[in-house]
Amino acid sequence: QSRGKGRRGRAWDSPHGSAIYMSILFRPEIRPDRASMLTLVIGLSVTQAIRSNLGLQAQIKWPNDVVLNGKKLVGILTEMSAQMNYIEYLVTGIVINANLREFPEELADKATSLQKEIGHKVNRSALIAECMKKIEENYETFVKTQDLSGMMEAYQEVLVNQDQQVRVLEPGHEYTGMTDGINDLGELVVKKADGETVCVYA
Repeated sequence: QSRGKGRRGRAWDSPHGSAIYMSILFRPEIRPDRASMLTLVIGLSVTQAIRSNLGLQAQIKWPNDVVLNGKKLVGILTEMSAQMNYIEYLVTGIVINANLREFPEELADKATSLQKEIGHKVNRSALIAECMKKIEENYETFVKTQDLSGMMEAYQEVLVNQDQQVRVLEPGHEYTGMTDGINDLGELVVKKADGETVCVYA
C-alpha cells in the first residue's frame, strides 16, 4: 500500500513494512440500514485476535476504535455501495499499528503500537491469519442474525466504555450520562442523569 485514507477523506500515513494495512470486500445479504453494524463486528474480531494471538488486553472504544492502555491501536473504516433496498458491496479497511516505533508529535500521546507495548516486533502474518479467522466466525453469526445479538456478551466484555460517564454531542443538543453497553443494533445505551435511557447511533 502506498497511500491510505481515513474518515472524511483524510490522508493516512502508511510507512512501508511496519503496520498491517488490509481491506476486505463483503457482499452481505442484509438491509442497508444494518450495514453500520459490520464495523462493530470487525472491531470485535480484531480485538479478539490481538488478545488470542498476543495475550494483550486490547479493548474497544465504541464504536470502532481498538485501544490498548488508553491509546489507539487500530483504525477501521467501512464504505458502502448500495441501492435503496440492497447492498452492492461493503469494503472495510483495517489498520493495525503493529511494528511502528514512532508517531508524529500530535499523535504520540494518543496512539500506540504492538511493538511499543510488547517491546519487540510482532509476526504480522500470524496476526493477520488470526484476524481473518475471527472475522469469518463473527461475520457468519452477523449475517445469520442480521444484528449483534449473537455477539453481545463478547462485545460487552471488551468494551472500554462500559459503565463510564460519556458526553453525547448531538446537533444542537449535548448531554452526559452513564453507559450501559450496547444493544442488539450496536447502539450505545446511555442512562442520563434524569433517569431517561437513550440509544446513541454511531
